[in-house]
Amino acid sequence: MRTETIDEKTALQRLAALCSRGEHSSGEMLEKMRRWGLDEQAQARVMQRLVDGRYIDDVRYTRAFVHDKIAYGQWGRRKIEQALWQKGVDEHIRHEVLDDVDDEEYLTVLRPLLKSKARSVKVANDYEKRMKLVRYALGRGFSYEQIRRCMDIPEDYAED
Repeated sequence: MRTETIDEKTALQRLAALCSRGEHSSGEMLEKMRRWGLDEQAQARVMQRLVDGRYIDDVRYTRAFVHDKIAYGQWGRRKIEQALWQKGVDEHIRHEVLDDVDDEEYLTVLRPLLKSKARSVKVANDYEKRMKLVRYALGRGFSYEQIRRCMDIPEDYAED
């Protein structure tokens, strides 16, 4: 990875331009500034200007990220939370936003996901099929309780 050293003004301009094109977390911006070799005081000043200018808002970013990952990525809470942690989103913000998501939203995504996967699973018996579906859903970040709730309804995972 190439690292370049840039000044505070250039960093602010580049990050403001980047943020104006799409949502980004403060953690992502701090990581970019670290790679550019900005000292901590300069990073703090740039971050404050980005926050004051509403280029960066971690709550807004997290809400958009969570919505997109549930609706389009078909992810469960655990996988989303891990991704937000990797992006440097504060734990308090992660939990606040994720706690606002109704469990039914996850189930609405999980039911068709399991039904679709059940059609492609090649197994010898129902037990193996259930275990493969459980592992698949756990890997997508859904809780065992959510998986159990979906799989207790036979038509949601049985073959048509």
